[in-house]
Amino acid sequence: MAGIHITDIESAINYWRGKSPSPDGVSLPGPTRALAEIYALLVYYRDTEADERSMPHAAHEAWLAWYNSTPDTPCIAICSTSQGDETCKGCGRSFFEVQHWPQMSPAEKRGTWRRITLDGSAWRFNKYAERAAEGVRPVSDTQDAQTSSQSR
Repeated sequence: MAGIHITDIESAINYWRGKSPSPDGVSLPGPTRALAEIYALLVYYRDTEADERSMPHAAHEAWLAWYNSTPDTPCIAICSTSQGDETCKGCGRSFFEVQHWPQMSPAEKRGTWRRITLDGSAWRFNKYAERAAEGVRPVSDTQDAQTSSQSR
């Protein structure tokens, strides 16, 4: 069973709250309400994961819309599994996960993301964090020198 963790449900709710705020401060738009129902059930039953396959259609579609707004892969283009490591030093995925990533379901991918984020030992979280930053490129020494000479 591929489970969607409660923190992903919460992130999806916040995504939809930003995208489609409550019109009156009380009622919830459809996607937010669908996800909130799942979240409430998880809290009530003290569960941490919702089954991806048995989730109501509206909630699943709302979650997928949030999922599609997140980075697909944790890869930072430094793959040590190609050198024989069982776990990639760059992203933290196992050799199996790297090889089967395109076939994995969104919930399976998010489970991997959760595991590697909680572990935090992959280079994407420390040594090469700048490569993992969305849309942020490190400034090269040459650019620093150009900026310094222009500001004089």
